[in-house]
Amino acid sequence: MIGYGERIAVGVSGGKDSLTLLSVLRKILKKSNRNDIVAITIDEGIEGYRDESVCIVENHCKKLEVPFKIFSYKELFGMSMDEAMLRRPSKKTSSCSMCGTFRRRAIDMAAKSVGADVVATAHNLDDHIQTFMINLFSGDIARIGLMHPNPSPIEYDGGLKKIKPFLELYENEIVFYAFNSGIEFQAEECPYMNESIRSDFRTFLNELEKLHPGIKYNCYSSVNRISKLVQNSQQQNSSPYLKKTCTKCGNISNNEVCSVCKTIFLLETQ
Repeated sequence: MIGYGERIAVGVSGGKDSLTLLSVLRKILKKSNRNDIVAITIDEGIEGYRDESVCIVENHCKKLEVPFKIFSYKELFGMSMDEAMLRRPSKKTSSCSMCGTFRRRAIDMAAKSVGADVVATAHNLDDHIQTFMINLFSGDIARIGLMHPNPSPIEYDGGLKKIKPFLELYENEIVFYAFNSGIEFQAEECPYMNESIRSDFRTFLNELEKLHPGIKYNCYSSVNRISKLVQNSQQQNSSPYLKKTCTKCGNISNNEVCSVCKTIFLLETQ
């Protein structure tokens, strides 16, 4: 996943997954001292929530002797998440859809800003299958084709590589590791999270796992096989998905105008 001498930007939110990933990568790579690591934190601008996590990340990075930099929605997109919630036309535009759209772009922009070659995020097995369910139920079949965890990371958007080292780990395994390693993390959940269908899928899948241990891993394997089939089909049909560039900002997009620019336009015209 990581080549010799590559600079790694780790997306660190202050939660258990990302802080654990930063700790593990630092522990592994410190032995060779051949790779630089920098933590990047995205401040969405949620009053009373993000302040605590930023403090936790700062303390954790000082302990590990890893540099970190904060990027905010406000400086990148001209509005905070709280402001976006006030401006949205209706609840049909969910908080998580807006935040997810901004966050993905913000992480890429942050990684480029710090001169990273690799972007590492702490998505786990639970995240992966929840995302599949969201894409499936929203009818976004094309995006399912992008979910397959390729053995070799694919370069994208100017040569950046994206890796997800925790993709085969259950969320509760990461929690267990964090507790036993004495990693302090933010336990408070985002105040807007209940608007997302992801919470419903999380509850549903956790209940299934209690009744049928191992079913989430079976689902993970199925998701990857389905994703590979969709991916192969897109390649055979010369699918243009994600090969265009946005006419507004110039970033990679599957449409003439990317989802970030569409979201900003929607909020600014309210």
